[in-house]
Amino acid sequence: MSYDYLFKYIIIGDTGVGKSCLLLQFTDQRFQPVYDLTIGVEFGARLVSIDDRPIKLQIWDTAGQESFRSITRSYYRGAAGALLVYDITRRETFNHLMSWLADAREHGNPDMVVMVVGNKCDLAQRRAVSKEDGEKFAKDNGLLFLETSARTSQNAEEAFIMTAAQILHNIKEGIFDVFDESSGIKIGQGRGQGITGARDGTRGQRGAVPLARTWNV
Repeated sequence: MSYDYLFKYIIIGDTGVGKSCLLLQFTDQRFQPVYDLTIGVEFGARLVSIDDRPIKLQIWDTAGQESFRSITRSYYRGAAGALLVYDITRRETFNHLMSWLADAREHGNPDMVVMVVGNKCDLAQRRAVSKEDGEKFAKDNGLLFLETSARTSQNAEEAFIMTAAQILHNIKEGIFDVFDESSGIKIGQGRGQGITGARDGTRGQRGAVPLARTWNV
């Protein structure tokens, strides 16, 4: 299926905040309650429609453990978008956001679009981080913000779509150089053609790539 652009994403944050579950919900529209910890990096991909343009999202789900931090940093390079995820029921995962953001800004593209994601909002009775705290952190740092639930799918798709919409807007504004591969954007064969619809008619692609980095599509 042809597409106008490919956007590379990374998902970052502490271990256990639901990064892999958000990716699975987006690519496969399902929730897996028991999920092994990500070792290294996994990836998924899905075709979406943004402003009547077919866009392919290539998403890299990174390990949250400190022991994999050096591997994770290598994936910041060449990413157009990032989901910075915390667990609303665990305050420490919110407190660590600034460290993750500092890594992204140090090692990633300066024009990277970052969405702060407060996951597990279905567990409101166990909430340890208010929505207002999340909104303030995002506003203070010039980031997008949403609360999501990988379990119920609430805003899971919107987090990826809103980030892609901002990237496309930034392309139109000339902020991204789409001919620079380090931008995390690749021009597709469908560039300039008509829309193909919100999905490509198949489930998303997923796989495990513990130590590799690729632009293959």
